[in-house]
Amino acid sequence: MDTIIFYGADWCSDCKRAKKYLKENDIEYEYIDVDVNQSATKLVETINKGKRIIPTIIINDHPYTNPDNGELARVLGLNNGTRVVLYGADWCPDCRRAKKYLSSNDVNYQFIDVDVHDWATDKVIEINKGKRIIPTITINNVAYSNPDNGILKDKLGIGEESEKVVYDTLIVGGGAAGLTTSIYAQRDRFSTVILEKKAIGGNASLTKSIENYPGFDFISGPDLMDKMANQAETYGAKIDLGVDVKGIHKKDGLFHTQTNLGEYMSKSVVLAVGSTYRRLEIPNEEELIGAGVHFCATCDGAFYRDREILVIGGGNSALEEGIFLAGFCKKVTFINWSDKFTGSETYIEKLEFIDNITYHHNQESKEFTIKDGVYNSLKTKNRVTGEDNEFFSDGVFIFIGLVPNTEMLKGVVDLDARGFIKTKRMAETSIDGVFAAGDCREGAIAQVAAATGEGVLASYGVKAFLK
Repeated sequence: MDTIIFYGADWCSDCKRAKKYLKENDIEYEYIDVDVNQSATKLVETINKGKRIIPTIIINDHPYTNPDNGELARVLGLNNGTRVVLYGADWCPDCRRAKKYLSSNDVNYQFIDVDVHDWATDKVIEINKGKRIIPTITINNVAYSNPDNGILKDKLGIGEESEKVVYDTLIVGGGAAGLTTSIYAQRDRFSTVILEKKAIGGNASLTKSIENYPGFDFISGPDLMDKMANQAETYGAKIDLGVDVKGIHKKDGLFHTQTNLGEYMSKSVVLAVGSTYRRLEIPNEEELIGAGVHFCATCDGAFYRDREILVIGGGNSALEEGIFLAGFCKKVTFINWSDKFTGSETYIEKLEFIDNITYHHNQESKEFTIKDGVYNSLKTKNRVTGEDNEFFSDGVFIFIGLVPNTEMLKGVVDLDARGFIKTKRMAETSIDGVFAAGDCREGAIAQVAAATGEGVLASYGVKAFLK
């Protein structure tokens, strides 16, 4: 039978995103938690050539490594509420004809080769009452035996113009800024859709603890972001996950946003695309990401329980995540470029009371070394003495700042030299009707509380524009 095995973990944001997408499309799967099942962790590492990447999803014996929603739609045949599954074989001319017709009309379909899967042959025989007829195509579990293109056109509505929703505002990014914008816009009765490439919450959802958000002495990043998302949906916002925006242009007074899952239309746009972690840009860094080199302690820290790790950086993010990692790692060693930590005194004072934390200042990272295809050590040079050093560990986490996620916005709105979006008084960008909020905006403060304030400002800009 058709089998889907989902290897993931409850703390993994991409796992949450994928599970939500499968649930929304009524796709059944077996879930295996790699935190509970050690053999599952080893299997994930084997599949990904030593890298610990989740979710890893096996669909009919074929593994997919952290597939986005677009890829899941393609391999499972999902089309906005319609699932198409084609049972056939590569040698079958009618199968090739049907596959070509579906592909040329941008219809996703799941192809199941009856020559590879015996259970698929049995299913075809069952559907066709003892006959081996291919292609056999199911559309929302209704079977059609070798349907011609006319039947496919009729059953799938190919070529028919469907009415498209025009939202009052489209928000790119589901972090604190985007969610707050949506909450305020919906309260003013403006319809909103949030397009999020990964999982709700942005960088805040990767933070184990937030201790400076008004109203909470302590709250985890995922919990706070979930509360914001629930509030936005309660007011009527639509949140689409796994949507990768490819471009935005204005035509006939409406904004058309192209994505990996089709086009969206809106009267206004809010860019809350956030930022991603800055890299060291040293030899072997790219090759080792996921194979010993990481940027998210909440996501990947659990792989290093009772093991030794390095944390590169000396600001608030590095100190906060390093302290979190020290709670279950055997040893945490900070590698800091500056001559002292630059984070807040609150974090620096905590270091004195944690026995399994050490640190080295004035260290310039020069190169990662590789052993057996995975991370082995970090080579550094002391910026004061010129001494070369090498630090061995089981893994390394990098926290050296953020880069705005604005690459696809070049030529769309004005950006500064570093890639941040230039804005005016009411969060307006260089394009009338397009606004920006959060970490991606020039001069923004990378704090959750600040991002929510910027979301409020953007919503007022949208309100004035639409009225």
